[in-house]
Amino acid sequence: MRTARLANHLVGVTIQYTGAEEWYTLTGSPTSIPNKGLEDFHAAVLAAIAHGA
Repeated sequence: MRTARLANHLVGVTIQYTGAEEWYTLTGSPTSIPNKGLEDFHAAVLAAIAHGA
């Protein structure tokens, strides 16, 4: 999973299956960067994916 800062205070989230070459845009992406910042957002998305959310 990767997050990328985009224009207009947005963040894009893409995800890749292990061993795959293709990257897929996560549903809901792009979205606004929350007040806590990009690093916290990245960690929260990663935790959600790990828990199957």
